[in-house]
Amino acid sequence: MPELPEVETVRRGLLPAMEGRAILAAAVNRPDLRWPLPERMADRLTGARVRALRRRSKYILAELSTGETLLIHLGMSGRMLVSGVMPGAFHHDHPAPEKHDHVVLDMEGAARVTFNDARRFGAMDLYPTGQTHWLLQDLGPEPFGNDFHQDYLAARLKGRAAPIKALLLDQRVVAGLGNIYVCEVLFRAGIDPRRTAGSLSPVQAAALVPLIRDVLAEAIEAGGSSLRDYRQTGGELGYFQHAFRVYGREGDPCVTPGCTGTVTRLVQSGRSTFWCPSCQH
Repeated sequence: MPELPEVETVRRGLLPAMEGRAILAAAVNRPDLRWPLPERMADRLTGARVRALRRRSKYILAELSTGETLLIHLGMSGRMLVSGVMPGAFHHDHPAPEKHDHVVLDMEGAARVTFNDARRFGAMDLYPTGQTHWLLQDLGPEPFGNDFHQDYLAARLKGRAAPIKALLLDQRVVAGLGNIYVCEVLFRAGIDPRRTAGSLSPVQAAALVPLIRDVLAEAIEAGGSSLRDYRQTGGELGYFQHAFRVYGREGDPCVTPGCTGTVTRLVQSGRSTFWCPSCQH
């Protein structure tokens, strides 16, 4: 499932097509995705202007001039594809409609935004701007936000018996982190993913904050990680997977200079964890 860097990459790709522009026509081609789509969704979107296009955790939020916000979640296979003309950006001809093009937005300025989702694990919803959608209400702070700092993380980890990897994946602790990037962060920190969160010293907990930001920033710069279904808005692949130090590298030599260890995989809570037992303690 796309994590914060992939969703942020998609948001940035959508900006020139959507932010500040009106939705001239909306087509909703099925009644549901993961959950039922809003009633009269096409009518409620048509004519609305996108005042701001934000991201919260792994969700894209389009604030509309109608007083509603369009929530978009890509799920496991959802794609937001942009075609048409956008001054100063790129030009992709509108492709022929595909079977899984579930929502199509024709934007002011001749761009078209298509939500395509073969497995329909994605979601779209409309809710009043200024209120908190139920999918967002329990989320922790954003990794790049001022509320996510060293003292905060140390306090959230203190006394916790759960593995540190599980705590970093908990969206109530920090929003947007997923399996790939937590593996990469813990490797850079030299922390065994099986360690209880409460066993980390305040110094170790504090050191995780800049590492989390560094890994996410590098992934965003690379356009995210293309694993299976993920694509950018123009159809391009992301490239951060080529910079993975441990994720997906089971059996490979550790990349740490001087380390003779081998990357190992273990399963935690049904998810694959990649780590170097020689480097991470």
